[in-house]
Amino acid sequence: TAAPGPTMQRMSSHRLPVPLDRATRLVNHGPTVLVSATHGGRSNVMAAAWNMALDFAPPKVAVVIDKITFTRGLIESSGHFTLSVPCHARAALTSAIGGCSGKEVDKAATLPGLAWIDEPASPAPLVDGCVAWLACKLLPEAHIQQTYDLFLGEVIGAWADERVFSQGRWHFEGHDALRTLHHVAGGHYLLPGEAVGTPP
Repeated sequence: TAAPGPTMQRMSSHRLPVPLDRATRLVNHGPTVLVSATHGGRSNVMAAAWNMALDFAPPKVAVVIDKITFTRGLIESSGHFTLSVPCHARAALTSAIGGCSGKEVDKAATLPGLAWIDEPASPAPLVDGCVAWLACKLLPEAHIQQTYDLFLGEVIGAWADERVFSQGRWHFEGHDALRTLHHVAGGHYLLPGEAVGTPP
């Protein structure tokens, strides 16, 4: 008997759409992301520390995806991917996702706690339990994909947990478990600290 697939979750009461003109703010502070894609009846997710906002209008992102990853093939075949931004509470799952390959295991069926969010507006899976999500359309650039493993995407949908992101700003105070993860090496992460403002 096949192992059960990931649980499909409906939109959390805390998960709200983010205007596209503010979507890049979800990753502008450099968090680790979970990159997911689906094609031919198979979905997969991988962890990626090397990612960044690239443009405002339309919003674009860039992410490094190695040739050895299973997710890369799904992205190239489907033309879409998502970035889910995990938080402190999901650190163990994030490391587990990054510690195995979809070529060897079905992560969705074997990793405890991994579940997808049912979001009709996203053509690729969103990871449940995160604090931000960006649905992206691949912008094919064969040269940089092959030479530098760099993938570009146009953001076509964005959402965030309103408890820590609203009005275009992150605000983690009082929500330590929801602070985003910033990978250093070997499963070691940093968390964002105090927000600092400057006079206009």
